[in-house]
Amino acid sequence: MRSSNPVFSRRGFSRDNGYAGFNTAPQAGYAQGNPYAQNPYANNPYAQQDLQQGAPPQAPAATGRMTMDDVITRSAMTLGTVAVGAVLAWALLPVTTTSYGLAVGSAIIAFVLAMIQSFKRTPVPALILGYAAFEGVFLGVISEMYNSQWSGAPFQAVLGTMAVSAATLLVYRAGWIRVTARYARIGMAIAIAFVLVMAVNLLLVAFGVAENGGLRSFGPLGAIVGIIAILLGAFFLTLDFKQIEDGIAYGAPKNEAWLAAFGLTMTLVWIYIEMLRLVAIFSSND
Repeated sequence: MRSSNPVFSRRGFSRDNGYAGFNTAPQAGYAQGNPYAQNPYANNPYAQQDLQQGAPPQAPAATGRMTMDDVITRSAMTLGTVAVGAVLAWALLPVTTTSYGLAVGSAIIAFVLAMIQSFKRTPVPALILGYAAFEGVFLGVISEMYNSQWSGAPFQAVLGTMAVSAATLLVYRAGWIRVTARYARIGMAIAIAFVLVMAVNLLLVAFGVAENGGLRSFGPLGAIVGIIAILLGAFFLTLDFKQIEDGIAYGAPKNEAWLAAFGLTMTLVWIYIEMLRLVAIFSSND
């Protein structure tokens, strides 16, 4: 399942544009031991494995294959670029109408770059890092704006994002969540419905039909919507973790680590923005 929205373009690492390999047939040995996971590299000559029933897949000992170190390195580069862009924007751009316009322009450019990468069959580091840089500028301006009204909100949002990410990883590693094809389909359906409802809400607000932000108001309803959005972000993280796990286990090419970094970055940006709004809502109601 794919979407034109880069947030929903969790195509995994398979070459047939499948959704995290869920539309491909599993290897026989692996299917017996792990019936809910499927191999997106079933035809990969480097992905020959000796699996025992119930045992997790082991990464092939072939050169040029993606490793966890590759994913960590690329993710650090991408998230570091976001952080540098945000810090520079915060330090160099005062909260003015001009800076708001620059933030919107940066967000649009970041979205376009993300869309281009999402439709490409192979990762392009320049596109991914470009997306991260412009996304960082947008986050820097927005964070400064929130901080000017709710002092400390960005710092609390960063801590909240880290907490959600750590909790999601813990739950995923403990096996409390199994990322199956059915889980992905249901979650994606909910996420797409959520985005469509938010788009309609934005139009209603723009035309003056819904007041005070509509569903995105700084009240109890807005808080509920924000919590739902953060839960969806946690759902996206589980898909990211599954893709990384499968990519390493089945011998994804090394450059596919950039796709893992790209997906993680988009998800963490999503969670941070929603956490920032949630902190502001709770601070407003104190």
